Amino acid sequence: MRTLAIAAVQTTPVPHDLHATWERFADRVRAVRETFPHVQLVVVPELMLAAGAPLLQARPDWMRKAAVTVPGPLTDRICALARETGLWLIPGSLYEQADDGLTYNTALAVSPDGEIVARYRKIFPWQPYERTAPGGEFVVFDLPGIGRAGLAICYDGSFPETARQLAWLGAEVIIQPTLTTTRDREMELVCARANAWTNQLYVVNLNAADPAGVGASVIVDPEGAVRQQAGSGEEVLVDVLDLETVTRVRTYGSAGINRPWSQLARYGDRIELPMYGGTFQPTRWVD
Repeated sequence: MRTLAIAAVQTTPVPHDLHATWERFADRVRAVRETFPHVQLVVVPELMLAAGAPLLQARPDWMRKAAVTVPGPLTDRICALARETGLWLIPGSLYEQADDGLTYNTALAVSPDGEIVARYRKIFPWQPYERTAPGGEFVVFDLPGIGRAGLAICYDGSFPETARQLAWLGAEVIIQPTLTTTRDREMELVCARANAWTNQLYVVNLNAADPAGVGASVIVDPEGAVRQQAGSGEEVLVDVLDLETVTRVRTYGSAGINRPWSQLARYGDRIELPMYGGTFQPTRWVD
């Protein structure tokens, strides 16, 4: 079996207090380690460590004040916490002040050895409201002996290209930190299930708790079924994802019937995609 034990911590930052928010994050991670010793990976919501305020209380200059370099002092602390706890950490996302002078909404994956193994800059910022620059590369990373994960952030899930590209790159689970404060959360839940089913992988879509967000975090399996869904308050979703289920579903079909990746592998390279100026390219993991 290839299993990934995950804790998705639906929580909130301390508004406009970076130090207190770090302490809350570190406390939550240590509590997961103590309470659920089998857990291997902990994820928190989008922009948790940026310590923003709820939607209508936001400060226009806060992004600039909260932005950090990667690597830098904050990522050094995250890496140290990963080493201390022996956990994979996906600390939501950060405002990254990059060398090109732009600010990105960036998710990191940190290994139990304290190494940054993946950095993903949100490709689809929530425009026109989000003021970060869009990234330009889809990112996956390997958990040795377990499988491959892909990173997405919040509004990325509303674009089917995101999940399709991550699956094409071999992702078996998408980790999607989210910060949704508005009533379109129901649409995001539809997208999470659709992205899981059409790409035959797990989706862990973790939103912030009230009052930072509206909660309703979900873990969806490769056939589009919701394994767990949170309420609106602080909560932790603990689950053990069997990544062999991804292999089974992709081999024999969702509900033992539908095999979209196998079909694309047979003749997708002959289907013209005018919007993209190309065709479907066979994946490396499909015979």
